[in-house]
Amino acid sequence: MAHLENAPAENLDAMADELALAAAVMGFEPNSLKIMAHRPEILRGFMALSAAVLGPEAKLAPGLRQMIAYIASAAAGCNYCQAHTAHGAHERGVSAEKIENLWSYETDDLFSDAERAALALAQAAGSVPNRANKAHFDALKPHFTEAEICEIVAVISTFGFLNRWNDTMATPLEESPLAFAEAHLLGSEWKPERHK
Repeated sequence: MAHLENAPAENLDAMADELALAAAVMGFEPNSLKIMAHRPEILRGFMALSAAVLGPEAKLAPGLRQMIAYIASAAAGCNYCQAHTAHGAHERGVSAEKIENLWSYETDDLFSDAERAALALAQAAGSVPNRANKAHFDALKPHFTEAEICEIVAVISTFGFLNRWNDTMATPLEESPLAFAEAHLLGSEWKPERHK
């Protein structure tokens, strides 16, 4: 059960355009943003950051961005964001089999060397304490430009905010990411109880 309810109707009405934009991208209005709407300035700021990191100007493939966000969220222990990013990866063309095998990225043939390097950084940087080091960046450089590496770190960092937000708030999961996660993530350590 969430620690805060959704923002009052007048706040949600005032943020209708932002919530509609999120719904157009994600397929539903995220409860995290409805709670964030208690402070419209924070929601607007977060939406601007999100658009810069995940929007149409992004350099990385959308599926890879979602897999990076998933691994970072799993390393941080945020089940809400794991459900969202697994669902988002699938919506952006990543197979269910690949999503189910994300924690085997180091050895599974479904993953390229470039994906392995990006996911290794996501796992290290999403952990507490942060375990990212020079070797992670050395592994990225043969596969990604500096702008793309900057974007990888931006995805991890944006989800760092969301991981703390949603795990702290115990944000309830929406129907479609919850259904996807229950079908494809229960074999991992994913546990939805905090977010139901």
